[in-house]
Amino acid sequence: MTGKRVHELAKELKLTSRELISFFKENGFEVKSHMSVLTEDMLSAAKKKLAAEEKKKKTSAEKQPASGKKSASKEKKGGTEKKSGKKAEPKETSPEKDKTPKSKKSTGEKSKPKKSEAEKAKAEIGKKSEPETERGKKKAKSEAKKAGKKPEPGDKGVLALSRYVTVRQLASRMECKTKDVMLELRKRGISAGANQIVDSELVEEIAGEFGYLVEFIEHEHEALAELEKPDNPDSLKPRIPVVTLMGHVDHGKTSLLDKIRSSHITDREAGGITQHIGAYQIEADGKRITFLDTPGHEAFTLMRARGADVTDIVILVVAAEEGLKPQTIEAINHSQAAGVAIIVAINKVDKPEANPDRVKQQLLEHDLVVEDYGGDIIAVEVSAKTGKGIDELIEYISLVAEMLDLRADPTASAKGSIIEAKVDKGKGPVATVLVQNGTLRVGDIFTCGVTFGKVRAMFNEHGKQLKEAAPSDPVEILGFNDVPMAGDKFYVVPNESLAREIAQAKKMRYDELNRSEPAKKLSLDELFRRVEDEGVKELPIILKCDVQGSVETIEAMLNKLTTRKVKLNVIHKGVGAISENDVLLASASNAIVLGFHVRADKKTVRLAEQEGVEIRIHNIIYELTNEIRAAMLGMLEPDITEEVIGHAEVRQVFKVPKIGFIAGCYVTDGVITRKGLVRVYRDNVMIHDGRLSSLKRFKDDASEVKQGFECGIGIENLKDIREGDEIEMYVKKETAATLE
Repeated sequence: MTGKRVHELAKELKLTSRELISFFKENGFEVKSHMSVLTEDMLSAAKKKLAAEEKKKKTSAEKQPASGKKSASKEKKGGTEKKSGKKAEPKETSPEKDKTPKSKKSTGEKSKPKKSEAEKAKAEIGKKSEPETERGKKKAKSEAKKAGKKPEPGDKGVLALSRYVTVRQLASRMECKTKDVMLELRKRGISAGANQIVDSELVEEIAGEFGYLVEFIEHEHEALAELEKPDNPDSLKPRIPVVTLMGHVDHGKTSLLDKIRSSHITDREAGGITQHIGAYQIEADGKRITFLDTPGHEAFTLMRARGADVTDIVILVVAAEEGLKPQTIEAINHSQAAGVAIIVAINKVDKPEANPDRVKQQLLEHDLVVEDYGGDIIAVEVSAKTGKGIDELIEYISLVAEMLDLRADPTASAKGSIIEAKVDKGKGPVATVLVQNGTLRVGDIFTCGVTFGKVRAMFNEHGKQLKEAAPSDPVEILGFNDVPMAGDKFYVVPNESLAREIAQAKKMRYDELNRSEPAKKLSLDELFRRVEDEGVKELPIILKCDVQGSVETIEAMLNKLTTRKVKLNVIHKGVGAISENDVLLASASNAIVLGFHVRADKKTVRLAEQEGVEIRIHNIIYELTNEIRAAMLGMLEPDITEEVIGHAEVRQVFKVPKIGFIAGCYVTDGVITRKGLVRVYRDNVMIHDGRLSSLKRFKDDASEVKQGFECGIGIENLKDIREGDEIEMYVKKETAATLE
């Protein structure tokens, strides 16, 4: 393979891609498009053809008769005379001689460019090459326009476009007017506005009409391809490491970070557990380190995954007395998938029941071999309570960071990731951004997912206002037009119009991915499922949280709670306090309102009372989970089961005045009770199902009669009872419903 593509060779030969493709197909080569890669055989065939055409032209020129040469010399001479400005007088020329200047003029025009033999051979493969100068290009365009000729696709080059391009953007890339593109669409029966997205096939057709070929890129916007390009290695400078603490709930991650920072973060956490990603910085031995603290509860899987994606080093915190737990294993999987360095911190070694060796053995089951066992994973025994091993842990972090040789370009346009996002009552949409490359400054225009904006202010974790943020710095930013999604990529762009374009393109893709699938035809399996699901209860929920990360986490948790019997349906979700609109929506849809770390004001609470809407506020994730599970169970009716407790055989029937028929029976097994229900069978066919009207032992009433005894049984609403009938006694029992 040469690595050279068709359009590149066409450009060198000053041909159109279509002409070169036709040449290769005529010579038996398979070429699909202008992006096809040339093989050595194809390149060799083109060169041979070129050499053959040159040789043929040279041979024909040598065999030309002398008169032809004289004529050609005269034509050249005539052309030269015309060029120099000498004119023949009309009076001295005869009609026969008048023909000569015309032929001279014609021949002179052909010989005027003085093309080489190689250029003539190129002309056999394709048409005349396009002019090289700007003046020549403009002249060629005007001549083509006058002649009514359309440029061939590829004449003007190749456009790298996304699949989410609008009419205005397409016109801008082709350097033409928007109305011209709209006119081409109308010719195809499509009436589209300037901001309407164009189908990819139509983009190729319209670009071809204007002389362009299209190459689609994987990004939503072509500017993102430039923003994602790697930095110049010469511009890279050392940066501080980003370290994430991960592990199971209550294994001491935040307490350990408290000890490192000499702060009291856990005092601010509800229930003593971290429920958001916290971003902090410390300085040790003159070196700064950025720490991310992720939640350990099982509901916060998405947050832990996001923490692993933006970090350089993961501190896996494991309690020495408990060992590896489900969320610890999950954290290991996230870290290994992200390909980051892992340091194991075996915490709570000060406890009497601590067993660090058992933890190290458990790590072997997940391909983590510590240094004590001959591996390369660093394991440090620490205690968040006494401070044991903290300095050693920080030393190892610095050592691993030095080995990783972390670098970034501080002079580049800033880019990073959203760690967390929320709505502040006084500030509006606010997001915590981890700067990963470049330097972020106040006043920078940015795009982030489906949002965009301008950096109005920046703050560190202590609330101190900053003017700029370097690589690996976590900062809180004001200036978003809406709340971004946690985990979105953050880019600084040159102007607001580009930021808006990128956000619009990402929204188009987001809408396309979330578009509902077409209705499927009903199959027998689908029909059976629908019949089964007719009894499914539905609990509509309106979810409001303080930050975006909690919204996505709790929604995922509610989806997991959904069962075949009770379906949880989050009809609305958002960030911020519970509003009157939320209450009105809940009233219209018979939903409950769930608030996590947010509340409703007095006016909203009064409206909820008037509308009969229930608002439930929670600060701890597992309390919310337990309450929703209880509510789901409360929606279900208890399960009723039947239990057969005895059988009796009718041996004689008595008619009692004013009472009716009484069956003299013998209890064959179990027990016959006064409060039970009975079924009467005749020849193993049920003829009656009802209750007892009386139960007697001789002349006395009885509450129950056991096996082996005789009794008299009266049955409500049954007159036709005969000897040999069998009476089955049963009771109904209610059991608490389950979600499964």
